[in-house]
Amino acid sequence: MHFNSIEEILADLKLGRIVIVVDDEDRENEGDLVMAASFVDHEHINFMAKYGRGLICVPMEEDRLEALNIYPMVSPFVKGHAQEDPYATAWMISCDAKEGVTTGISAHDRARTIAKLISPDSLPQDFSRPGHVFPLRARRGGVLVRAGHTEASVDLAKLAGLYPAGIICEIMNEDGTMSRLPQLIEFAKLHSLKICSIEALIEYRRRREVLVKKTVETRLPTEFGEFQMFLYESILDASHHVALCMGLENGVKTGEPVLVRVHSECLTGDVFGSLRCDCGAQLKKAMELIAEKKRGVILYMKQEGRGIGLANKLKAYSLQDKGLDTVEANEALGFPADLRDYGIGAQILADLGIRELDLLTNNPRKIVGLEGYGLRIVQRVPLQIPNTESNVKYLRTKKEKLGHMLE
Repeated sequence: MHFNSIEEILADLKLGRIVIVVDDEDRENEGDLVMAASFVDHEHINFMAKYGRGLICVPMEEDRLEALNIYPMVSPFVKGHAQEDPYATAWMISCDAKEGVTTGISAHDRARTIAKLISPDSLPQDFSRPGHVFPLRARRGGVLVRAGHTEASVDLAKLAGLYPAGIICEIMNEDGTMSRLPQLIEFAKLHSLKICSIEALIEYRRRREVLVKKTVETRLPTEFGEFQMFLYESILDASHHVALCMGLENGVKTGEPVLVRVHSECLTGDVFGSLRCDCGAQLKKAMELIAEKKRGVILYMKQEGRGIGLANKLKAYSLQDKGLDTVEANEALGFPADLRDYGIGAQILADLGIRELDLLTNNPRKIVGLEGYGLRIVQRVPLQIPNTESNVKYLRTKKEKLGHMLE
Protein backbone atom coordinates (compact mmCIF):
# COMPACT_ATOMS: atom_id res chain seq x y z
CA MET A 1 0.00 0.00 0.00
CA HIS A 2 1.54 3.30 -1.04
CA PHE A 3 0.56 6.58 0.58
CA ASN A 4 2.29 9.83 -0.19
CA SER A 5 3.90 11.84 2.58
CA ILE A 6 2.15 14.91 3.94
CA GLU A 7 5.01 16.98 2.53
CA GLU A 8 4.20 15.64 -0.96
CA ILE A 9 0.50 16.35 -0.45
CA LEU A 10 1.21 19.93 0.63
CA ALA A 11 3.44 20.50 -2.39
CA ASP A 12 0.61 19.51 -4.74
CA LEU A 13 -1.97 21.61 -2.88
CA LYS A 14 0.29 24.65 -3.20
CA LEU A 15 0.20 24.11 -6.96
CA GLY A 16 -3.59 23.98 -7.01
CA ARG A 17 -3.82 20.23 -7.57
CA ILE A 18 -6.41 17.81 -6.25
CA VAL A 19 -5.34 15.06 -3.83
CA ILE A 20 -7.10 12.12 -2.17
CA VAL A 21 -7.48 11.89 1.61
CA VAL A 22 -8.51 8.58 3.19
CA ASP A 23 -9.97 8.20 6.67
CA ASP A 24 -9.91 5.33 9.17
CA GLU A 25 -11.51 2.00 8.28
CA ASP A 26 -13.37 2.07 11.61
CA ARG A 27 -14.92 5.42 10.72
CA GLU A 28 -16.53 6.20 7.34
CA ASN A 29 -13.74 4.27 5.57
CA GLU A 30 -13.95 6.50 2.52
CA GLY A 31 -11.72 8.69 0.40
CA ASP A 32 -12.41 12.27 -0.59
CA LEU A 33 -11.06 14.39 -3.39
CA VAL A 34 -9.55 17.40 -1.65
CA MET A 35 -8.18 20.71 -2.88
CA ALA A 36 -7.47 24.14 -1.46
CA ALA A 37 -10.42 26.49 -2.02
CA SER A 38 -7.96 29.23 -3.04
CA PHE A 39 -7.52 27.54 -6.43
CA VAL A 40 -11.19 26.89 -7.20
CA ASP A 41 -12.28 26.99 -10.84
CA HIS A 42 -14.94 25.30 -12.93
CA GLU A 43 -12.53 22.64 -14.21
CA HIS A 44 -11.75 21.40 -10.70
CA ILE A 45 -15.45 21.36 -9.78
CA ASN A 46 -16.32 19.50 -12.98
CA PHE A 47 -13.61 16.90 -12.27
CA MET A 48 -15.02 16.31 -8.79
CA ALA A 49 -18.58 16.03 -10.07
CA LYS A 50 -17.65 13.76 -12.99
CA TYR A 51 -15.17 11.42 -11.34
CA GLY A 52 -15.78 11.82 -7.61
CA ARG A 53 -19.57 11.63 -7.93
CA GLY A 54 -20.18 12.54 -4.28
CA LEU A 55 -21.45 15.73 -2.69
CA ILE A 56 -19.16 18.72 -3.19
CA CYS A 57 -18.66 20.57 0.10
CA VAL A 58 -16.59 23.49 1.37
CA PRO A 59 -15.05 23.03 4.82
CA MET A 60 -14.35 26.40 6.45
CA GLU A 61 -13.45 27.89 9.81
CA GLU A 62 -16.20 28.81 12.24
CA ASP A 63 -15.35 32.53 12.41
CA ARG A 64 -15.68 32.96 8.66
CA LEU A 65 -19.02 31.16 8.55
CA GLU A 66 -20.36 33.30 11.38
CA ALA A 67 -19.21 36.45 9.59
CA LEU A 68 -21.29 35.40 6.57
CA ASN A 69 -24.32 34.43 8.71
CA ILE A 70 -24.06 30.83 7.56
CA TYR A 71 -25.47 28.73 10.37
CA PRO A 72 -25.95 25.01 11.05
CA MET A 73 -28.34 23.18 8.76
CA VAL A 74 -29.82 21.48 11.83
CA SER A 75 -30.13 23.77 14.80
CA PRO A 76 -28.62 22.41 18.02
CA PHE A 77 -30.88 24.72 20.01
CA VAL A 78 -34.35 23.76 18.79
CA LYS A 79 -36.07 20.90 20.60
CA GLY A 80 -36.27 17.81 18.45
CA HIS A 81 -33.67 19.06 15.97
CA ALA A 82 -30.90 16.70 17.03
CA GLN A 83 -27.73 16.39 14.98
CA GLU A 84 -28.18 12.79 13.88
CA ASP A 85 -25.06 12.38 11.72
CA PRO A 86 -23.15 9.60 13.53
CA TYR A 87 -19.85 11.16 12.52
CA ALA A 88 -20.83 14.64 13.81
CA THR A 89 -20.22 16.38 10.50
CA ALA A 90 -21.08 20.06 10.99
CA TRP A 91 -23.42 20.66 8.04
CA MET A 92 -24.19 24.32 7.43
CA ILE A 93 -26.97 25.93 5.41
CA SER A 94 -26.27 25.52 1.69
CA CYS A 95 -25.92 28.65 -0.41
CA ASP A 96 -25.40 30.21 -3.84
CA ALA A 97 -23.74 33.45 -4.82
CA LYS A 98 -26.40 35.96 -5.82
CA GLU A 99 -24.38 37.48 -8.65
CA GLY A 100 -22.49 35.85 -11.48
CA VAL A 101 -24.46 32.58 -11.42
CA THR A 102 -27.44 31.15 -13.28
CA THR A 103 -29.14 28.11 -11.74
CA GLY A 104 -26.36 27.65 -9.17
CA ILE A 105 -25.63 24.00 -9.97
CA SER A 106 -23.25 24.22 -12.93
CA ALA A 107 -19.53 23.77 -12.37
CA HIS A 108 -19.04 27.45 -13.18
CA ASP A 109 -21.76 28.54 -10.76
CA ARG A 110 -20.48 26.43 -7.89
CA ALA A 111 -16.93 27.62 -8.47
CA ARG A 112 -18.23 31.20 -8.38
CA THR A 113 -20.06 30.59 -5.10
CA ILE A 114 -17.00 29.02 -3.49
CA ALA A 115 -14.82 31.92 -4.62
CA LYS A 116 -17.30 34.33 -3.02
CA LEU A 117 -17.30 32.33 0.22
CA ILE A 118 -13.58 32.85 0.68
CA SER A 119 -13.41 36.40 -0.68
CA PRO A 120 -12.60 38.93 2.08
CA ASP A 121 -14.96 41.40 0.40
CA SER A 122 -18.03 39.16 0.60
CA LEU A 123 -20.93 40.02 2.91
CA PRO A 124 -23.85 37.91 4.19
CA GLN A 125 -26.22 39.55 1.72
CA ASP A 126 -24.11 38.30 -1.21
CA PHE A 127 -25.57 34.80 -0.82
CA SER A 128 -28.97 33.20 -1.24
CA ARG A 129 -29.91 30.31 1.03
CA PRO A 130 -30.45 27.39 0.48
CA GLY A 131 -28.31 26.74 -2.57
CA HIS A 132 -26.07 24.25 -4.32
CA VAL A 133 -22.82 24.64 -2.36
CA PHE A 134 -22.55 22.97 1.05
CA PRO A 135 -20.29 24.66 3.62
CA LEU A 136 -19.03 22.54 6.51
CA ARG A 137 -17.75 23.92 9.82
CA ALA A 138 -14.32 22.62 10.79
CA ARG A 139 -13.66 22.10 14.49
CA ARG A 140 -11.13 24.35 16.19
CA GLY A 141 -7.96 22.34 16.53
CA GLY A 142 -8.57 20.44 13.30
CA VAL A 143 -7.74 16.75 13.07
CA LEU A 144 -6.18 16.81 16.54
CA VAL A 145 -9.72 17.28 17.85
CA ARG A 146 -11.83 15.52 15.18
CA ALA A 147 -10.34 13.06 12.69
CA GLY A 148 -12.62 13.90 9.75
CA HIS A 149 -12.25 15.04 6.13
CA THR A 150 -13.73 18.42 7.06
CA GLU A 151 -10.91 19.18 9.48
CA ALA A 152 -8.28 17.51 7.31
CA SER A 153 -8.97 19.73 4.30
CA VAL A 154 -8.79 22.94 6.34
CA ASP A 155 -5.65 21.76 8.13
CA LEU A 156 -3.97 20.93 4.83
CA ALA A 157 -4.84 24.32 3.36
CA LYS A 158 -3.40 26.08 6.41
CA LEU A 159 -0.27 23.95 6.43
CA ALA A 160 0.20 24.81 2.76
CA GLY A 161 0.09 28.50 3.66
CA LEU A 162 -3.22 29.03 1.86
CA TYR A 163 -6.64 30.38 2.82
CA PRO A 164 -8.09 28.07 5.52
CA ALA A 165 -10.82 26.46 3.44
CA GLY A 166 -10.98 23.34 1.32
CA ILE A 167 -13.19 21.72 -1.28
CA ILE A 168 -14.01 18.05 -0.79
CA CYS A 169 -16.01 15.42 -2.64
CA GLU A 170 -16.55 11.76 -1.70
CA ILE A 171 -15.31 9.25 -4.26
CA MET A 172 -17.88 6.74 -5.49
CA ASN A 173 -17.52 3.80 -7.82
CA GLU A 174 -19.21 3.78 -11.22
CA ASP A 175 -21.94 1.50 -9.85
CA GLY A 176 -22.82 4.06 -7.16
CA THR A 177 -21.18 2.27 -4.23
CA MET A 178 -18.58 3.96 -2.06
CA SER A 179 -14.97 3.51 -3.08
CA ARG A 180 -12.87 1.79 -0.44
CA LEU A 181 -9.11 1.65 -0.16
CA PRO A 182 -8.32 -0.78 -3.03
CA GLN A 183 -10.49 1.23 -5.43
CA LEU A 184 -9.06 4.51 -4.12
CA ILE A 185 -5.51 3.34 -4.81
CA GLU A 186 -6.49 2.48 -8.39
CA PHE A 187 -8.35 5.79 -8.75
CA ALA A 188 -5.24 7.68 -7.64
CA LYS A 189 -3.10 5.83 -10.20
CA LEU A 190 -5.63 6.34 -13.00
CA HIS A 191 -5.82 10.10 -12.47
CA SER A 192 -2.21 10.64 -11.29
CA LEU A 193 -3.31 11.97 -7.91
CA LYS A 194 -1.37 11.82 -4.68
CA ILE A 195 -3.05 10.08 -1.74
CA CYS A 196 -2.63 10.27 2.03
CA SER A 197 -4.45 9.27 5.20
CA ILE A 198 -5.94 11.41 7.95
CA GLU A 199 -3.94 9.28 10.37
CA ALA A 200 -0.72 10.49 8.72
CA LEU A 201 -1.92 14.10 8.93
CA ILE A 202 -2.64 13.67 12.64
CA GLU A 203 0.84 12.28 13.20
CA TYR A 204 2.35 15.12 11.13
CA ARG A 205 0.62 17.75 13.26
CA ARG A 206 1.30 15.95 16.52
CA ARG A 207 5.02 16.03 15.77
CA ARG A 208 4.87 19.78 15.22
CA GLU A 209 2.27 21.26 17.54
CA VAL A 210 0.52 20.72 20.84
CA LEU A 211 -2.98 21.81 21.89
CA VAL A 212 -2.59 21.24 25.63
CA LYS A 213 -0.11 22.45 28.18
CA LYS A 214 0.73 21.07 31.60
CA THR A 215 0.20 23.83 34.17
CA VAL A 216 0.34 22.21 37.63
CA GLU A 217 1.86 19.09 39.20
CA THR A 218 1.17 17.92 42.75
CA ARG A 219 0.73 14.84 44.97
CA LEU A 220 -2.71 13.40 45.64
CA PRO A 221 -2.96 10.91 48.52
CA THR A 222 -6.16 8.82 48.19
CA GLU A 223 -7.74 5.78 49.81
CA PHE A 224 -6.22 3.79 46.93
CA GLY A 225 -2.71 5.13 47.38
CA GLU A 226 -0.78 8.18 46.29
CA PHE A 227 -1.13 9.51 42.76
CA GLN A 228 0.74 12.19 40.88
CA MET A 229 -1.81 14.76 39.74
CA PHE A 230 -1.21 16.87 36.64
CA LEU A 231 -3.47 19.70 35.50
CA TYR A 232 -3.61 20.30 31.75
CA GLU A 233 -5.12 23.30 30.01
CA SER A 234 -6.52 23.25 26.49
CA ILE A 235 -5.04 25.94 24.27
CA LEU A 236 -8.26 25.83 22.24
CA ASP A 237 -10.81 26.78 24.91
CA ALA A 238 -8.90 27.07 28.23
CA SER A 239 -10.76 24.05 29.63
CA HIS A 240 -8.94 22.04 32.28
CA HIS A 241 -8.34 18.29 32.38
CA VAL A 242 -6.63 16.15 35.01
CA ALA A 243 -4.24 13.23 34.72
CA LEU A 244 -3.93 10.99 37.79
CA CYS A 245 -0.78 8.93 37.43
CA MET A 246 0.78 6.14 39.44
CA GLY A 247 4.10 4.40 38.86
CA LEU A 248 5.28 6.57 35.95
CA GLU A 249 8.04 8.41 37.80
CA ASN A 250 10.74 6.62 35.78
CA GLY A 251 9.02 7.11 32.44
CA VAL A 252 7.35 4.69 30.03
CA LYS A 253 9.29 2.09 28.05
CA THR A 254 8.31 0.95 24.56
CA GLY A 255 6.51 -2.36 24.64
CA GLU A 256 5.13 -1.83 28.12
CA PRO A 257 1.47 -0.82 27.76
CA VAL A 258 0.08 1.38 30.53
CA LEU A 259 -3.33 0.75 32.09
CA VAL A 260 -5.44 3.82 31.20
CA ARG A 261 -8.94 4.98 32.01
CA VAL A 262 -10.35 7.96 30.08
CA HIS A 263 -13.13 9.19 32.38
CA SER A 264 -15.52 12.01 31.53
CA GLU A 265 -16.40 14.33 34.40
CA CYS A 266 -19.67 13.42 36.13
CA LEU A 267 -20.51 15.69 39.06
CA THR A 268 -23.63 13.78 40.01
CA GLY A 269 -22.01 10.37 39.92
CA ASP A 270 -18.41 11.08 40.93
CA VAL A 271 -19.14 13.58 43.73
CA PHE A 272 -22.70 12.97 44.90
CA GLY A 273 -22.78 9.21 44.35
CA SER A 274 -25.75 9.24 41.97
CA LEU A 275 -27.14 5.80 41.17
CA ARG A 276 -28.64 6.98 37.86
CA CYS A 277 -25.35 6.15 36.16
CA ASP A 278 -22.31 3.96 36.76
CA CYS A 279 -19.75 6.78 36.51
CA GLY A 280 -18.78 7.12 40.16
CA ALA A 281 -18.44 3.37 40.60
CA GLN A 282 -16.38 3.11 37.42
CA LEU A 283 -14.02 5.86 38.58
CA LYS A 284 -13.41 4.18 41.94
CA LYS A 285 -12.96 0.78 40.31
CA ALA A 286 -10.44 2.23 37.85
CA MET A 287 -8.44 3.80 40.69
CA GLU A 288 -8.55 0.49 42.55
CA LEU A 289 -7.30 -1.50 39.53
CA ILE A 290 -4.49 0.95 38.87
CA ALA A 291 -3.49 0.88 42.53
CA GLU A 292 -3.37 -2.93 42.41
CA LYS A 293 -0.97 -2.76 39.48
CA LYS A 294 0.85 0.21 41.05
CA ARG A 295 0.97 1.70 37.55
CA GLY A 296 -1.52 3.48 35.36
CA VAL A 297 -3.29 6.70 34.40
CA ILE A 298 -6.76 8.12 34.81
CA LEU A 299 -7.59 11.00 32.50
CA TYR A 300 -10.39 13.04 34.06
CA MET A 301 -11.80 14.97 31.11
CA LYS A 302 -13.96 18.09 31.24
CA GLN A 303 -16.76 16.46 29.24
CA GLU A 304 -19.74 16.47 31.59
CA GLY A 305 -22.79 14.64 30.30
CA ARG A 306 -20.97 13.01 27.35
CA GLY A 307 -19.96 16.50 26.25
CA ILE A 308 -23.21 18.49 26.63
CA GLY A 309 -22.35 20.17 29.95
CA LEU A 310 -23.87 20.03 33.42
CA ALA A 311 -26.94 22.20 32.79
CA ASN A 312 -27.98 20.21 29.73
CA LYS A 313 -27.27 16.92 31.48
CA LEU A 314 -29.66 17.87 34.28
CA LYS A 315 -32.26 18.85 31.69
CA ALA A 316 -31.74 15.41 30.14
CA TYR A 317 -32.30 13.85 33.56
CA SER A 318 -35.59 15.71 33.79
CA LEU A 319 -36.65 14.27 30.43
CA GLN A 320 -35.60 10.81 31.58
CA ASP A 321 -37.92 11.27 34.58
CA LYS A 322 -40.71 11.62 32.01
CA GLY A 323 -39.82 8.32 30.32
CA LEU A 324 -37.12 9.05 27.74
CA ASP A 325 -33.89 7.07 27.81
CA THR A 326 -30.45 8.73 27.93
CA VAL A 327 -30.04 8.81 24.14
CA GLU A 328 -33.58 10.07 23.47
CA ALA A 329 -33.16 12.80 26.09
CA ASN A 330 -29.96 14.09 24.48
CA GLU A 331 -31.60 14.12 21.08
CA ALA A 332 -34.71 15.88 22.40
CA LEU A 333 -32.41 18.66 23.61
CA GLY A 334 -30.83 18.92 20.17
CA PHE A 335 -27.61 17.01 20.82
CA PRO A 336 -26.08 13.81 19.46
CA ALA A 337 -26.06 10.82 21.78
CA ASP A 338 -22.34 11.39 22.42
CA LEU A 339 -20.55 14.70 21.80
CA ARG A 340 -17.17 13.71 23.23
CA ASP A 341 -13.93 13.71 21.29
CA TYR A 342 -10.68 12.11 22.34
CA GLY A 343 -8.06 14.24 20.61
CA ILE A 344 -7.17 16.29 23.69
CA GLY A 345 -7.00 13.16 25.83
CA ALA A 346 -4.70 11.54 23.29
CA GLN A 347 -2.39 14.55 23.43
CA ILE A 348 -2.23 14.38 27.22
CA LEU A 349 -1.30 10.70 27.03
CA ALA A 350 1.38 11.54 24.47
CA ASP A 351 2.74 14.26 26.75
CA LEU A 352 3.00 11.66 29.50
CA GLY A 353 5.05 9.50 27.14
CA ILE A 354 2.33 6.90 26.61
CA ARG A 355 1.99 5.34 23.15
CA GLU A 356 0.71 1.85 24.03
CA LEU A 357 -2.08 1.24 26.50
CA ASP A 358 -4.46 -1.26 28.01
CA LEU A 359 -7.72 0.69 27.92
CA LEU A 360 -10.22 0.38 30.76
CA THR A 361 -13.51 0.81 28.91
CA ASN A 362 -16.75 -0.77 27.76
CA ASN A 363 -17.15 1.82 25.00
CA PRO A 364 -15.91 0.85 21.51
CA ARG A 365 -16.02 4.51 20.43
CA LYS A 366 -13.18 5.29 22.84
CA ILE A 367 -11.04 2.60 21.24
CA VAL A 368 -11.61 4.01 17.75
CA GLY A 369 -11.25 7.58 19.02
CA LEU A 370 -7.86 7.03 20.66
CA GLU A 371 -6.43 4.77 17.96
CA GLY A 372 -7.19 7.50 15.43
CA TYR A 373 -4.59 9.66 17.17
CA GLY A 374 -1.64 7.34 16.82
CA LEU A 375 -2.05 5.45 20.10
CA ARG A 376 -2.03 1.65 20.11
CA ILE A 377 -4.65 -0.12 22.20
CA VAL A 378 -2.97 -3.38 23.16
CA GLN A 379 -6.10 -4.71 24.84
CA ARG A 380 -9.47 -3.59 26.14
CA VAL A 381 -9.93 -4.17 29.84
CA PRO A 382 -13.65 -4.42 30.77
CA LEU A 383 -14.92 -2.16 33.53
CA GLN A 384 -18.10 -3.96 34.51
CA ILE A 385 -20.05 -2.50 37.45
CA PRO A 386 -23.05 -4.28 39.04
CA ASN A 387 -26.43 -2.87 38.04
CA THR A 388 -28.61 -0.98 40.48
CA GLU A 389 -32.36 -0.59 40.40
CA SER A 390 -31.85 3.05 39.40
CA ASN A 391 -29.46 2.55 36.48
CA VAL A 392 -30.59 -0.69 34.84
CA LYS A 393 -32.43 1.18 32.03
CA TYR A 394 -29.46 3.52 31.56
CA LEU A 395 -27.03 0.62 31.19
CA ARG A 396 -29.37 -1.24 28.85
CA THR A 397 -29.57 1.85 26.63
CA LYS A 398 -25.78 2.19 26.59
CA LYS A 399 -25.52 -1.42 25.46
CA GLU A 400 -28.33 -1.39 22.89
CA LYS A 401 -28.01 2.13 21.44
CA LEU A 402 -24.40 3.15 22.08
CA GLY A 403 -22.81 -0.24 21.52
CA HIS A 404 -21.21 -0.54 24.95
CA MET A 405 -19.80 -4.00 25.59
CA LEU A 406 -21.74 -4.93 28.70
CA GLU A 407 -22.78 -8.37 29.90
